[in-house]
Amino acid sequence: MSKRSIFEEVSGDKPEAVATATPGMIDRGRNGARGAIRAWLMMLFALVVAMIVVGGLTRLTDSGLSITEWRPVTGAVPPMSEVEWQSEFDKYKQIDQWRIENQWMEMADFKTIYWWEWGHRQLGRFMGLIWAVGFLGFLITRKIPTGWTLRLALPGMLGGVQGAIGWWMVSSGVTQGEGMTSVASYRLATHLGLAFVILGVIAWYILQLGRSERDLMQARRAKETKIFGLATGLLHFAFLQILLGALVAGIDAGRSYTDWPLMGGQVIPPNPLMFEPVWRNFFENPGLVQFIHRVCGYLLLGFGVVVWLKGRTSAHPLTRSAFSLSFAILCLQILLGIITVLYGAPWQAAILHQLVAVGLWVAILRARFLAAYPISTSIKDH
Repeated sequence: MSKRSIFEEVSGDKPEAVATATPGMIDRGRNGARGAIRAWLMMLFALVVAMIVVGGLTRLTDSGLSITEWRPVTGAVPPMSEVEWQSEFDKYKQIDQWRIENQWMEMADFKTIYWWEWGHRQLGRFMGLIWAVGFLGFLITRKIPTGWTLRLALPGMLGGVQGAIGWWMVSSGVTQGEGMTSVASYRLATHLGLAFVILGVIAWYILQLGRSERDLMQARRAKETKIFGLATGLLHFAFLQILLGALVAGIDAGRSYTDWPLMGGQVIPPNPLMFEPVWRNFFENPGLVQFIHRVCGYLLLGFGVVVWLKGRTSAHPLTRSAFSLSFAILCLQILLGIITVLYGAPWQAAILHQLVAVGLWVAILRARFLAAYPISTSIKDH
């Protein structure tokens, strides 16, 4: 009998005696089609941004009241004959906007505003279809990662609520004999606010799906709680400013005072409480609404400085750069706001201002995400 080495169990090459560790076991069976779902969410994200832009242009062209009925299914088909066009035009002629402001319109003018509103609604339908096809496809093929089914259902549910709120908004302006020539500003703010919530939910999911569950679990242990809290506060503050911007847009308050930093040569605009009851001034008084939006912008900038300085103390380079990017976009947005006011809110400046608000919203979300799930870098990467 040959002598056996006392190290045979370790050094031997018997495959049955060697247990091979398999990395990534925590993700096995839980990953699903993360890459494909992320691409689908990116498509939805782009569509929501397009909806915000088209919605802004629909408002700026005063097209939002051209379709006076809410027909979620049959409304997808536009008028196909002159008789149908005349029927739609006759319905529009019954509301106050036409009676007070637009009696000069001919059929060609009506068709222009009609196509804007129809396009906005059609884009919403298309987005709902993209969500439904993607969600059901991933669900039926069982490609949704563990714990993600309800999360991926949420954008679709919010989209359905958004459609209802859209009609609730439009119905406030489709009036007869009430003197309303536009939608209620607070309903417009609700509609835009929910659009940003949907955008934020999708953006957060895209960020999460960009990394493995294993990576996120490990990164969460290094969460920078104070910076995360400040980013959360900045996100809420920016959301408030977005809602105030919608109130400004809803009553064209951006064109009421075109000087800066004063308003009509004063710090506080004249007659800030001229309406009764007093609460109406905070929604309907152009001078006061614009003043509140300006002051909130100054405070947001000040708080943004504090958050940026704190974010610069992060131990992680990517987190620091994310907070710097957020602050840079915030400064750009403040500058654009001033330019928009000085030039009387032309549509080009107004739309750009709205687009940069989207960029700021997403940049803050990304900084907040990196504070919650930092990405560590080696010394050679610094």
